Amino acid sequence: MTKRRKLVLESVILTIGFLATQFVEIDFRYWAIIILGLVSYFLTAFFLKEDLKKIGWFVVLLPPTCFVVFASLFYFLLPTAFLTRLLILILFGIGIYAFLLTENILSVASKFKAIQLLRAAQAVGFLLTLVTAFFGYNTIFSFKTISWVNAGLVFIISFPLILAAVWSITLEEGIRKKELTYSLVLSFLIGQLAFFISFWPLTIATASLFLVSILYVFLGIVQSFLV
Repeated sequence: MTKRRKLVLESVILTIGFLATQFVEIDFRYWAIIILGLVSYFLTAFFLKEDLKKIGWFVVLLPPTCFVVFASLFYFLLPTAFLTRLLILILFGIGIYAFLLTENILSVASKFKAIQLLRAAQAVGFLLTLVTAFFGYNTIFSFKTISWVNAGLVFIISFPLILAAVWSITLEEGIRKKELTYSLVLSFLIGQLAFFISFWPLTIATASLFLVSILYVFLGIVQSFLV
């Protein structure tokens, strides 16, 4: 079986799992989502293991896993309208396949550097990072916790996504101090903004889009600087 077919198979499995989590009893739904995230991580690791470097086990495998987990949590919060859920289900299937293809290209490029479709993979990865962040931020604000908890959770989910996005530009064998510093500072900035807007009378969607917009601007600047 070719690698592309393996990734299609994984996308189908994860999409079915994504749908199945919504039929689990609510008391066990979060556990089901965690299990789906673990399945996503290990399946991706199994199919991409030939091209993964040591750092790849974090920066290559974690973003699609975050996408699966945060999209599942976001799906859980949606209205029960059939068309809305069907649309998100279709978008999830397309999104996870695009994410897996992107991470495959990046893992190969980390070994051979100049390969075809690298620029396209970096652009798609950037977009999917923003979508994943939106799902995560939306979920956090939906919990309606206090401001410092929002800030901490936003920092925690932002850091691996930002670090992976920064690494996708350099494709180094390890994480350099400069890349780590940029990622920590930007994650801290997003977390602080989450703290402040927790006091503003914003809707959940508006607050999430605000943070994603800031992430778009500053992550774009950092990536441009590293090119």
